[in-house]
Amino acid sequence: MVKCGKKWYIFVFIQNTGVKVKNLIGMYECNADAKGRLMLPSGLKKQLSAELQQGFVVKRSVFNTCLELHPMSGWNSIMDDVNTLNRFVKKNNDFIRMFTSGVRMVEPDSTSRIQIPKDLINFAGIGKKVVLASVGSIVEIWDKEQYELTVNDSSVDFGVLAEQVMGGNDKSVNNE
Repeated sequence: MVKCGKKWYIFVFIQNTGVKVKNLIGMYECNADAKGRLMLPSGLKKQLSAELQQGFVVKRSVFNTCLELHPMSGWNSIMDDVNTLNRFVKKNNDFIRMFTSGVRMVEPDSTSRIQIPKDLINFAGIGKKVVLASVGSIVEIWDKEQYELTVNDSSVDFGVLAEQVMGGNDKSVNNE
């Protein structure tokens, strides 16, 4: 805020990084070949058409035994945040090392197949049947059986979880 005579002026600086986060939609089943290649389904290709030329980053998930496929622009945005961490704080350094462990760049070939590295296939236990599940701006890559076990986990009451995560007092009409 600047006082200039009798008028007050408020200057607002909004940083525009140019990164537009795309919310992806859909769950797709596909097959991985013996070399770990999988074809991006047409529904996902349409949504990611602009990102196909830039490539992707594939990495281990933090919380699950699956992989995450990040469009390069989204990955760069995440790494901008990670790179603000002080590397002279041990827990930050440990986090950065573990978070980026196994990270690989992947580019679709001319037939829109991506090659998943063998060590990441082993981490996620990916077999022939694969599920590509959109989660916000990323795609999770799962072994089909593991995905089904995770989404159908009866120990998680989704209604309770939804209320805990999304039903805070500030969002609730009925505060019971």
